[in-house]
Amino acid sequence: MPERALLYRYVTAESSAEYLAVMRLFTGTLLAELSAGDVAAQLAESGVELDAAVAQQRCEQLLEWGNLVASPNDARVATIRDYTRSRSRYQVSPLGGRVHREVDAVLDAVDGARDVARELLGGTVAALDRLLTALKVGEPDAEALAADVTTVFANQSLFTDSVKDFYAFLATRLSRYDLAGEEYEAFKGLLLDYVELISADVARHSPAVVERLGRVEPHLDRLLGLLADLPSFAAASGGLLAQGRARADWDGLAGWYTGAGGRSGPAQLRGATEQALGQLIANAKRMISSASGGVSRRGDLLRLASWFTECTDEEAHHLFAAAFGAHPARHLLVGPDEPDAHASATTSWWDADPVDVPVSLRERGDRAARGRTPRVPDPGLDRERLLAEAAEDLAQRRAAAAELAAAGDLDGASVSPAARDLLLDRVAGLLAVDPLLTAPLEATDDDLDLVVVVEAAPGEVTVVAAHDGTATVHGLRLRARRASVGSVDEAPDQPTGQERRWGT
Repeated sequence: MPERALLYRYVTAESSAEYLAVMRLFTGTLLAELSAGDVAAQLAESGVELDAAVAQQRCEQLLEWGNLVASPNDARVATIRDYTRSRSRYQVSPLGGRVHREVDAVLDAVDGARDVARELLGGTVAALDRLLTALKVGEPDAEALAADVTTVFANQSLFTDSVKDFYAFLATRLSRYDLAGEEYEAFKGLLLDYVELISADVARHSPAVVERLGRVEPHLDRLLGLLADLPSFAAASGGLLAQGRARADWDGLAGWYTGAGGRSGPAQLRGATEQALGQLIANAKRMISSASGGVSRRGDLLRLASWFTECTDEEAHHLFAAAFGAHPARHLLVGPDEPDAHASATTSWWDADPVDVPVSLRERGDRAARGRTPRVPDPGLDRERLLAEAAEDLAQRRAAAAELAAAGDLDGASVSPAARDLLLDRVAGLLAVDPLLTAPLEATDDDLDLVVVVEAAPGEVTVVAAHDGTATVHGLRLRARRASVGSVDEAPDQPTGQERRWGT
């Protein structure tokens, strides 16, 4: 057995409850340093009775498995008795603490599905936009760059983990043979509405992420250099760097969306959705066939007959009793759901409470569901509706951007509320990058064909009017133009022929 596999031994050991209580005590606070006597005393305060000698055995066993380490600190005591009591003190090991956090997460997990963090895709696009804007500045704020890089990779990690958990839960439920009735209706609605919503969000944001990553690629060496100059304990000690600090991390992120070196993440989502829909249709066919002609047991009966031909007479009697339920008429206590807890295996059916038998089984001798099964609706209509809503939203934003570009100098311009809100959003993003405006800043959006330029102008006032209100900006000069016109400032950002491009 690998050495690190021993870290999980305490979970399945004979006294796993005591081991778990001890590990929770050590991982409950930072840098906990406890002796066996301290462990027994603190567990007693929380309602867990554990003798000091037993606590010593549990700590020594955890030390042997690697979950705990002996404390290097010498205890300061006043008497020899106190020294004897506290001579063995323990701390949680780094891997032991990590394993226990994962164990607690699994033990506390519920059986239901977790929502997919699909809203993080839009946040990833916004974080990449901030990165691109900051990289165009001569001396960008490295701390702000690090925050945006961490946001991008944290969003991607949380999104992919939630997608995996959701589809794993969906597969275990849809593959059940007994899925029917209200439970089937609930999962049908889940597939046709929620799963299609996830697919539509991925299809809408994936091209934007790929396009932003392609624009980050020419600046990647400079970005990694700026991040490497920040103080880092992992870099100094040879530990694991945070995500986004190595080129391999960015290649892996781009590969998930573009499929470089394998199947892309969006393609895997589409495949999982089609498989789930196929399983849903298979369940619908099974319920229809069960309601009309019943389920054929021919294969089961043939297998049972082959067992009868191969067994002895005594084994045949036991097999017959087990297969056809030919047992003595005795009452069996099945658990706390019994209406009378005093009924035991010796209680006669004449004296026990009656058992509720479904009408279908009592009158017709089968469990087949009656009634007509509704047709499975076509999910294509919902897909078209979501795509149409996304296209309409993009068209409205492009119209607002065209208004701003046509106005040019925005002082005294009269625009629609949507154009004004778009302008304020771009100005807020630029001010977040450089609040002091040491130089003119530009926010470029190729999707909307818009460039917003912000310059510091002390004493000036820019007024942008709309029919529902007027925006007044003090100390700034605002201009807008089309991105397709280009500018000389964008020349250094063009990649050379020797640089790689994502998505090609």
